[in-house]
Amino acid sequence: MKRALTLFVVALLSGCASEGAAGDACDKAGVTDGCESGTICANDSNGLNYCRKTCTDQAQCTATESCSGITGTSTKACQPKK
Repeated sequence: MKRALTLFVVALLSGCASEGAAGDACDKAGVTDGCESGTICANDSNGLNYCRKTCTDQAQCTATESCSGITGTSTKACQPKK
């Protein structure tokens, strides 16, 4: 019984893990794991990683962002302008 309860709690907590929205910190640049749909983990000029909205051209980004390539991938993301 105790084992079943433990497995239930682990399964419940695993299902509650949320993915990062655009602007949330993430682990590894160039991957979508940990970021919500339509975003990808990208590194900024300080070497920190954040989930960013993917894009194919500048029109998909805001005026304060730049549609830039992510190192090691063929994907682009809306990155804050420097």
